Amino acid sequence: MVITIGVLELQGGFDLHHKMLKKIGINSFGVKVETDFKKIDGLIIPGGESTTLSLLLDTFKLRNAILEFAKSYPIMGTCAGLIMMSKSIDDERVKPLGLLDIIVKRNAYGRQVMSSQEKVIFALNKERNIELFSTFIRAPRIKDYGNDVIIIAKFKDYPVAVFSRNLLGLAFHPEIDGIDIFHRMMFDNYSEFYYKKLKENYAA
Repeated sequence: MVITIGVLELQGGFDLHHKMLKKIGINSFGVKVETDFKKIDGLIIPGGESTTLSLLLDTFKLRNAILEFAKSYPIMGTCAGLIMMSKSIDDERVKPLGLLDIIVKRNAYGRQVMSSQEKVIFALNKERNIELFSTFIRAPRIKDYGNDVIIIAKFKDYPVAVFSRNLLGLAFHPEIDGIDIFHRMMFDNYSEFYYKKLKENYAA
């Protein structure tokens, strides 16, 4: 089955996500208008400026289109994308989509000049962890989360990668460092199988 993953191209670092998808053999398409959602099988909301992104979603009338798309298809958000997927954010200028049951604080890891590459512990399941070094740029902090949210990576005791149903939110930028595991787990042909196995691995 050939799939095409959309990358939201309103603002921010969308180009590296296209390159990452190409690297792992998945077609990509730039999403800019509502009709673009008919052409894709998944969506990436890239990093950027969340206040600007929030405004542009309404300007281009994409908010409802994303909410409808999320009912049936996988969506991944990185950094500002995670902020937009959240339920609540500590900045009234940002109107989040409410896809993930998380509460987020903007720029919690410092301003852009304090951007850094940090070690992230990613839990494949209860028994196996892997270490990844990825980039935090004005990264958001997940302050709280609901019962249906699975934590798959932490940094300094705070979640930085969360999974819920068909949704993945990352506080960091794997695309900058060439880390493809998250793109693969969300968008390859075995994604439904992965969702099932992930929930089994984390079941109490």
